[in-house]
Amino acid sequence: MNDNKILNIVPTPIGNLDDITFRAIETLKNSDYILCEDTRVSKKLLLKYNVDVPLVSFHSFNEHKTVGKHINQILSGKQISLISDAGTPSISDPGFLIVRESIKNGIEINCLPGPTALIPALVNSGLSSERFVFEGFLPSKKGRNKRLKNIGEETRSIVVYESPKRLLRLLRELKEVLGEGRRVSISREISKVFQENLRGTIAEIISQLDDKIIKGEIVVIIDGK
Repeated sequence: MNDNKILNIVPTPIGNLDDITFRAIETLKNSDYILCEDTRVSKKLLLKYNVDVPLVSFHSFNEHKTVGKHINQILSGKQISLISDAGTPSISDPGFLIVRESIKNGIEINCLPGPTALIPALVNSGLSSERFVFEGFLPSKKGRNKRLKNIGEETRSIVVYESPKRLLRLLRELKEVLGEGRRVSISREISKVFQENLRGTIAEIISQLDDKIIKGEIVVIIDGK
């Protein structure tokens, strides 16, 4: 690798701040600056590990306008790392655009292995993990019904991210498309103090959640057809 032309992709903890590698911390410390979604969130992580490196906001609302500037900085010899608020950048988070543009400009991508919510949720589910498909967040309106129908025909386990406010809506839609007997697993607040896993049929999970206030990050695992 040419050290002057590298973009570092550094996964960060999805909940417990101890879930970070020595290599990730070292990479961050050796950066000239760090691109992040929310500087307020990332600052807590950097303070914990004494990473005294400037944070620069880089998110879905400004990445198209600023990506060229950061590419030029890497080409000029700057060491830049990209992190997200939690997990691995580009997985349902900003990152794809700058990775694509870096490759176009001959910049090597150094993606460190590390946290992402989908793998623990899949393993926790007890559903088949030999073959699976990751759907990320389903569209809230346009294209949603088509995606749900595709999920209904999928034979592999399906991983979906969902917000707590829309979880019951998703489960009721899945009940209509897949039937109430299809098995699902809900992982909430993975690696955090109030981590919770719910497993059962769609109808059983709806019954458990119907009168509850749902909070936290949600991963839904759906059994294949």
